[in-house]
Amino acid sequence: MDLDLIPAPGAAHASGAGHFLLTPATTLSAAAGTEGVARWIRSTVGAATGLPLGPGATAGGIELVIDPARPREGYRLAVTAGGVRIEGGSAAGVFYGAQTLRQLLGPDAFRRAPLDPDADWRLPETVIEDAPRFGWRGMMLDVARHFTPKEGVLRQLDLLAAHKLNVFHFHLTDDQGWRIEIKRYPKLTEDAAWRPRSKRGHRHSSLWDETPHGGFYTQDDIREIVAYAAERHITVVPEIELPGHSQAAIHAYPHLGNTDVVDTTALGVWDDWGVNPNVLAPTDEVLRFYENVFEEVIELFPADFVHVGGDECPKEQWKASPAAQARMRELGLKDEDELQSWFIRHFDAWLAERGRRLIGWDEILEGGLAPGATVASWLGYGGGIAAAKAGHDVVMCPYQQVYLDYRQADGDQEPVPIAYVRTLEDFYRFEPLPPELTEEQRKHVLGTQANVWTEVMDSQERIDYQVYPRLAAFAEVAWSELPAPDKRDFTDFEGRMAAHYRRLDALGVDYRPAGGPKPWQQRPGVLGRPIEGTAPNV
Repeated sequence: MDLDLIPAPGAAHASGAGHFLLTPATTLSAAAGTEGVARWIRSTVGAATGLPLGPGATAGGIELVIDPARPREGYRLAVTAGGVRIEGGSAAGVFYGAQTLRQLLGPDAFRRAPLDPDADWRLPETVIEDAPRFGWRGMMLDVARHFTPKEGVLRQLDLLAAHKLNVFHFHLTDDQGWRIEIKRYPKLTEDAAWRPRSKRGHRHSSLWDETPHGGFYTQDDIREIVAYAAERHITVVPEIELPGHSQAAIHAYPHLGNTDVVDTTALGVWDDWGVNPNVLAPTDEVLRFYENVFEEVIELFPADFVHVGGDECPKEQWKASPAAQARMRELGLKDEDELQSWFIRHFDAWLAERGRRLIGWDEILEGGLAPGATVASWLGYGGGIAAAKAGHDVVMCPYQQVYLDYRQADGDQEPVPIAYVRTLEDFYRFEPLPPELTEEQRKHVLGTQANVWTEVMDSQERIDYQVYPRLAAFAEVAWSELPAPDKRDFTDFEGRMAAHYRRLDALGVDYRPAGGPKPWQQRPGVLGRPIEGTAPNV
């Protein structure tokens, strides 16, 4: 049955030859636990159609019900000539059924207001049964390299929800900026949230934009973002980088750095991209500082997971630091990799005592993985395979497959075309589960996420261009039970994308068209368009 749905549902069939017509008399009945979904339907479908969708249980309406016998995020959507019923294993399942309902109504159901007040809103008689393949279906947004204002974050959450993604990984701190208010340490946002200039292009570029850049989220902003995400059944996972990618924090509080080998008072917020040599000092004072930071972070974010980065931590300063070497001897550590592991293990235990779980990039494997840690595997598949075989949970996000800052085609039309070419089809053929894992080991793969690093994305339009439509292909990989990559029907997916492009148009997304960038998308903009090598760029 051709319904042009993305992601593709598990099963769909026509239940009749007729249709159900939404009218001003159509009611929306929300059983206990589904009230939030009803609010969302009225604020989106109701706004687009101009229909009130008032409460009531009369015949000829839309009914929302929780059926605990279904998978937690699974749903059954049944459309008959007499009405619509969405049953979900939880409120999340009902919500995903509502997302499918919105797609069935056509692209105009994605508008903010009615395009035609006299339009017919018809749903074909259909039964759809569906559930996701993975429990972690995520996107990471880097707001440290280029800041996305709160309204832009809320917009991205709406777009994630429209693609049935359920994790928003919030990369809040890095060398180039600290983006979250910490009341105990005000200089983190007074000083560390701002840099004097930015590199134009990628890391090897010699061009600069001399405009100061910065911004941060107040704690009230964070609460609003988290609540907005929760209404859309999206978990927000915060990331506070340590012990590397920390120059912005060291700029604000110089004692955090290795003061016996570098004048940390002379360090600014970094204005370049790449791997930075300035890392945190292995002192008790630094541990207490970040414990205090995490105390405020976990009060703001109810997610089970807290991401601590742990990637790209050069060891040169620790090797040169008498204080760091003395600390290693005191702790009985044989090398600097074990010193990094000591950092991660400390916060693994600290978070576990407070009912949270630590997640970090592959490099947290160096020196030995902390007992409760989960690995976000970006350096290819190897780290994820090693972690899963050792009994640790894994989120697969290999850079060669799912980095959305990478170029989408060869040639000089691509704006800031960095690294490898990764097309829409490449994303559609990504497979999160490595074949090397046994069935038992595969259970440790929680899911997958696509990563949006913003060194070369200085605006909402540039993020839109890089992320969409490739995120639609990724979302289908994360949600749907697809054949092996070489057996997937990309032609069918492209056909369904024809309708999905119209949905993205209605949502105001400045995506990259299938035939190549539009003229205004090719403009150099503030970042220029140099070709910039092929190195990974976390």
